[in-house]
Amino acid sequence: MSLYIDSLSKFYGTQHVLKNISFHVESGEIIGFLGPNGAGKSTAMKIITGFVQPDSGSIFVDGIDVLNDTLHAQKIIGYLPEHNPLYLDMYVAEYLLFIAQLYKLGKESKQRVEDIIEKTGLTREYTKKIGQLSKGYRQRVGLAQAMIHNPKVLILDEPTTGLDPNQLVEIRELIKEVGKDKTVILSTHIMQEVQAVCDRYVIIREGSIVADSKKDKIHDTMTIVVEFANPISKDHLFMIDKITAIHAINARSYVVECNEDIRYLLYQFAVEQGVGLVTLHLQEQNLEELFRKLTRN
Repeated sequence: MSLYIDSLSKFYGTQHVLKNISFHVESGEIIGFLGPNGAGKSTAMKIITGFVQPDSGSIFVDGIDVLNDTLHAQKIIGYLPEHNPLYLDMYVAEYLLFIAQLYKLGKESKQRVEDIIEKTGLTREYTKKIGQLSKGYRQRVGLAQAMIHNPKVLILDEPTTGLDPNQLVEIRELIKEVGKDKTVILSTHIMQEVQAVCDRYVIIREGSIVADSKKDKIHDTMTIVVEFANPISKDHLFMIDKITAIHAINARSYVVECNEDIRYLLYQFAVEQGVGLVTLHLQEQNLEELFRKLTRN
């Protein structure tokens, strides 16, 4: 099972919210989908789940075309949106049974509700009305509805919002467990969450993907921030040996990943190309610092 996103673009009026983003996720892989507020994360997730149409691009879930066969695709997708919509006057168990029936689980509905209540830690709360629950427990109910039909793909937009430290650990473990045999995209602003749960991260800035890498590569590489006096293309920079990845900040500034210190090669490159050198900074690699460098204005 895999999820393929290819060349997604979306405009809201004259605002170009998504700019030809592409990536794919395999079964058993948990992706941290990162970016500052307004970067386009929630829009991308709404498109992937079939709730918003893009202006161009394609999405395939387990071979199903999400844009042209939306209802079929949504049967194997679980979605927890950023603003968790719940019926506050319904009891927890009543609401989850209602969701199970919407998915036409039939005779399995009752057992599935019991299983998901236990799995998401709602056993002590399931007889309460949703409106009586704390924000953290409401988030658990949202997570339960996203998983009740045992989807192959889970799209989770800020799933740990409102959880206390103990609940955070429990929900992270739950996401890791269900992610063993599902495709999971997890949006969050918490870098520790990515480190604890995700296998890979995708960073989006102003509608464009600026980084896509395995989490474990963060500590295997060195990071150099370089700013030239004049614009230079990423492809041109790749002429330098020993560079493993390049992330653009703007037309003159880049975050360069490499397996050894190549500041002298970058200096020589700037001299030879006549583009001038403003900044050349070697830094310890960590996800939070990389995120900050790639998404700051």
